Amino acid sequence: MSQTRSERAAVSGAASSWIDRLRDSLSTLVREIAKFGVVGMIALVVDISLFNILRFAGGEGPMYDKPLTAKAISVIVATTVAYFGNRYWTFRHRGRTNMGREYLLFFVLNGVGMLIALTCLWFSHYALGLTSALADNISANVIGLALGTLFRFWSYRRWVFPEVPDNPADQELAERDAVTPI
Repeated sequence: MSQTRSERAAVSGAASSWIDRLRDSLSTLVREIAKFGVVGMIALVVDISLFNILRFAGGEGPMYDKPLTAKAISVIVATTVAYFGNRYWTFRHRGRTNMGREYLLFFVLNGVGMLIALTCLWFSHYALGLTSALADNISANVIGLALGTLFRFWSYRRWVFPEVPDNPADQELAERDAVTPI
């Protein structure tokens, strides 16, 4: 059985369409990853800078004797910067839900990302007995940070900033939820 010219053209067109969709999806994913990285770096600078200002501005900063409070404040501010950067830049083309829900979920998922890094550190330090400064930094700040970052990126795309629904009724509901105040 030989295919007709129109059948071959249909198969070729379907394959071409599938390849175009794949190329577009990969292009979008690469842009999201790059923007996510930029937002993350800005949030890191905010975190480190604010922590050091609170602790050491002018020698002894306003929270010089309260390092945990200073770190908690710097992390909250940095996470807020990351949330708005991701919402309005990295994932601006994706679906929206209520901002309060997104913000809370963003913080919870950041907490899970932090637990991933802590688990890597715990395993390396206590289970494997690798207690040097180098081992602790590699497990927490290389492996743990990398795994936590992968989890954050995936979970933000999945739950915090979901894809725009194809169904017009669902799309209208998502747009209405997006403008609902906190």
